[in-house]
Amino acid sequence: MKTTSFAHQLTARAALPRLSVGMTESVNIGFLGPLSGRVESWGLPGLNGCRIWEDGLNKAGGVLVGGRRYPIRIHSYDCGYNPDRALEGAVELVQKHNVKLMLMLGGDTFAPVQDFLMRNKVLTSTLLPTDLSPDTPYLIAPSEAHPIQNVTGVAWLAENRPELKTVALCSQMDLLGLPTQAVYRAAFKAAGKKILREVQYDACSMDPGPVVDPMLESGADILCWCSSYTPMVHAMTEYAYAKGFKGQIISCTMDGYGKLVEKTSEEFMEGVLFQFPDFDDPLLREKAFFFNQPHTFYEEYNRRFPGTWSAVSWEYVAILDIWHSAVEKAGSVESPSVLAAMKQLGHVTHAFGHAEWWGEEIFGISNALVGDWPVVTIQEGKARIAGFGSIPGWLAQHSNLLKAEMAALGQLWHQRLESAAPGNEASARAVLG
Repeated sequence: MKTTSFAHQLTARAALPRLSVGMTESVNIGFLGPLSGRVESWGLPGLNGCRIWEDGLNKAGGVLVGGRRYPIRIHSYDCGYNPDRALEGAVELVQKHNVKLMLMLGGDTFAPVQDFLMRNKVLTSTLLPTDLSPDTPYLIAPSEAHPIQNVTGVAWLAENRPELKTVALCSQMDLLGLPTQAVYRAAFKAAGKKILREVQYDACSMDPGPVVDPMLESGADILCWCSSYTPMVHAMTEYAYAKGFKGQIISCTMDGYGKLVEKTSEEFMEGVLFQFPDFDDPLLREKAFFFNQPHTFYEEYNRRFPGTWSAVSWEYVAILDIWHSAVEKAGSVESPSVLAAMKQLGHVTHAFGHAEWWGEEIFGISNALVGDWPVVTIQEGKARIAGFGSIPGWLAQHSNLLKAEMAALGQLWHQRLESAAPGNEASARAVLG
């Protein structure tokens, strides 16, 4: 399915006629995510990006459905990554606003809304493919393949820093953290790295000492923060700096890395590896993919929402662009038709190029898009793409290893359905790898 670039459209829409004059009926979209609290950086910046998309599309006349244009309206609900509030928000957005697409972070906040949304056939997006199962036919993960994209960072590290032999990793015990721990386990084992220590900790913890100390004591060359939340990533990084760590740090995200450079040093942060680029990156300016002009979006975002750019600032927008293209292809906003349009050709172009629908082997349903993903390192205080890795290429070689590690932590879809998956448990423990 051919998609058009939001950023490219943004620059051209000023010249288009405004065809929405006189149309009061809108197509409603729900944003159900953490707009406050410890997970805010994976919710609120995403909503900010969606507001740019919403404004740009409406200025151009809205979405074309069956020969008529309709304005888009995004309704948000702050669930704060709280399962109970997520259910309240889902009910309100569906029953009050009749949303045709529900944008979610996923994880612990998707589990309580799954039955309600699937029963009402609400097309729902998640950034966490581990939410997928055969019982979620209207759930899609078309933007981020979290946490599977993290294998590209480990593979890059193995190729470019072969002298690093050992690793210690940590993860919070919830539906964001545990799948990531499984993925990093598989990635490091596939790369031939020895895991010396693993630490699991309470997702509400903000004390880095009990987490980082055993990792440092292991003597590992690499410290891996997995998908720890931004406040904890900052706390652990600052703690490792204070303790004199001189090795490699790798993390899924490094939101607000500029503040860490200021609080530690440019030398300490040099080479820190993570998975989410700034969209002013030179390699994105030259690469032809979904966001044909990513720097345009990045500049507009920072003009309107300065100092808030994060890993998700563009991800929900990428989902909206794929949805928009499918809606106009299908001539309908109803979930079965839109989903069929998305899946018709078996692949689409996602944020970083060609991607394929995948997931049946691990999730029981192929509703996740996987393709190339950037590997980002900090260079002289600035995030820069060091290369692109192929998620499908890694899976072709190591999917059995990934499946085994997901099973070991109870994160395969049938395991999560059969028993209550670990959530915010009130204990932390260190385990030997």
